[in-house]
Amino acid sequence: MSSKTSTLLDPSTALEHLKTYDHSDGLSIQELMDSRVHGGLTYNDFLLLPGKIDFPASDVVTESRVTRNVVLRTPFMSSPMDTVTEGDMAIALALLGGLGIIHHNQSPASQAAMVRAVKRHENGFISDPVVLSPSHTVADVLDIKARLGFCGIPITDTGMVGGKLVGIVTSRDVQFRNPSTSLSDVMVTDLVTASQGITLLEANDILRDSKKGKLPIVDSNGHLITLLARSDLLKNQSYPLASKNPITKQLYAAASVGTRLSDRERLALLVEAGLDIVVLDSSQGNSIFQIDMIRYIKEKYPELEVIAGNVVTREQAASLIASGADGLRVGMGSGSICITQEVMAVGRPQATAVYAVSEFSNKFGVPVIADGGISNIGHIVKALTLGASAVMMGGLLAGTEEAPGEYFYHEGKRVKAYRGMGSLEAMEQGKPGSPPQTKVNGVHTGSNKYPSPKKDRTLENAATSRYFSEDSAVKVAQGVSGDVQDKGSVKAFIPYLYTGIQHSFQEIGVMNIQQLREVVRNGQVRFELRTASAQVEGGVHGLNS
Repeated sequence: MSSKTSTLLDPSTALEHLKTYDHSDGLSIQELMDSRVHGGLTYNDFLLLPGKIDFPASDVVTESRVTRNVVLRTPFMSSPMDTVTEGDMAIALALLGGLGIIHHNQSPASQAAMVRAVKRHENGFISDPVVLSPSHTVADVLDIKARLGFCGIPITDTGMVGGKLVGIVTSRDVQFRNPSTSLSDVMVTDLVTASQGITLLEANDILRDSKKGKLPIVDSNGHLITLLARSDLLKNQSYPLASKNPITKQLYAAASVGTRLSDRERLALLVEAGLDIVVLDSSQGNSIFQIDMIRYIKEKYPELEVIAGNVVTREQAASLIASGADGLRVGMGSGSICITQEVMAVGRPQATAVYAVSEFSNKFGVPVIADGGISNIGHIVKALTLGASAVMMGGLLAGTEEAPGEYFYHEGKRVKAYRGMGSLEAMEQGKPGSPPQTKVNGVHTGSNKYPSPKKDRTLENAATSRYFSEDSAVKVAQGVSGDVQDKGSVKAFIPYLYTGIQHSFQEIGVMNIQQLREVVRNGQVRFELRTASAQVEGGVHGLNS
C-alpha cells in the first residue's frame, strides 16, 4: 500500500473549487427532457436538486397567470368533472385563491345557476342586487333564501333597481311570519344609506360603523343604485387570497362547454349569468370543431377568456393558439381514472407533455394548465417547474365535502363516488355520486355502481361529445368509475397544498413562479432522473407496519 496521502484543500476555498468542475451536479431541463435519450417522462421519473435557502417559506408567493388576462393567487384549478366541480367547489376554490371549472354534464340552466351562485357569493358593490317590492310576500323572501342562500333584500316601489328605496328585509324580519304576509308589514324603513359616487373604502367604513348587514347606495332622489353587503367584509378578512375580477370585485366564475352548435346556446346562458372564463372540454383539442368554437367566442364575446385543449404536442398547441386561445389545458390519458392511453394507444406521458407544450406556448404569452397526473404536492411543484402556470386536479379533490355527491360506506370506509368523464356511467349520464340506496342498520353500504335513470339525450351528448362519441352506436369507455376516501373540506386541504408549495419552493431556493422559470431556463435548477429503485427509496419503506 502506498504511504503517500493526498493533499487536502483549504476548506475556505470550497466555493472557488466548484469552478474547477466542467459541469454542475445533475441535468439541465433540456438534458432531462430530451425524449430521444430518455423517452417520455412522468412526474415520478425525476427529482429537482436542492438549492440554497436564504428566506422563510412564508415569503414565497404563488401568484400565476392562468390565461392571458387572469391572474390567480394560487395555482390550483379543479377539473370539470361531474364528481368534482359544481357550485360549492367553485366557490370554495375561488375563495382560497384558485379556480373551479363547473362541469357541463348537466342542463344548461343548472350550470348557469351555479355560475350565478359563484358570482353572487362575494361582491364589492353589487350592481344587480335582488330587489322586491312592498307587495311581495314573506314567501318570496324565503324562496330567494332557499335558492340563493341569502335574504337581506332591499325593497323599492317598483321592485327593481332604479326604483325609490322604501325599506329593507332581513332574515330576522321574516322569521316566524306567515308566508302570505306582505313585505310592507315587515320591512325595516329606518335605513342607513350612502350616496352615489362613494368609494368602496368609504362605503366599507360606513357599513362597519353602522353595524348593519347591508348598505344601499342611492342617488340624490333616493333611487336604489347598488348595494354593499357586510358579509363580504368578513369574507375579505377570512380569504385574503380570493380569486376576484379586479373591476367587479366578484369571484371569478369558470365553466366548461363542448364544441357542438348547441353548446353556443349553453354558452349564451353562462355569459348572461356572469361567466369570466370558458373551458372548451375535449379529450383531443386539435379539431376543426374546437377551432371554430374559439373563433366564434372571440367574435361574439371578446371579453370572455378561453381555455382550449386538451393537447400534448406543440403541433396541437399551435393550432389553438393561432385560433385565439387564451390558455391551454395539457394532458391526455394521465388522470387516475383515464384509460385513453391504454384503450386508444394515443397520448403522452404527462411531464413530457407539459414541458413540450409550455416551452412552445409561453413564447406567445399563452399559459399552460397541467391537467392530470397530480397526486401530491411534489407533482404540483414539478408541473410548475416544467412551465405550467397552474395544475388541474380531479382525483386529488374528489371525496372532499365540496365535491358533488353523497358520502357512503364501502368496505368500512367513508367514501364518495369518482368517475372519469370517459366512463360509460358518465356518458350515459348516471346520477353522479349516488350509489344504490342499500342500508344495513340504517347506514348506506354503497357500491361502485351508479343507478341508471331515464336518459336525457341532451345531457348524454354533453358527456359523449368530449370524446367525439355522440354518434357512436357502441360506446367505448376511456375512463373508469370507482370511489375515493373522504378527504374532509377543501377549506383545510387547499391551505395544506399551498403551504407545501411554499416549503418546496424554499427547498429549491426560489420565491415565486416567475423566478422558478428563470432559474430553470438558465440552468441553475438541476434535475436527476430516478430509477425504479430510487422511486422505492424515496417513498415509505422498511417499516413493519
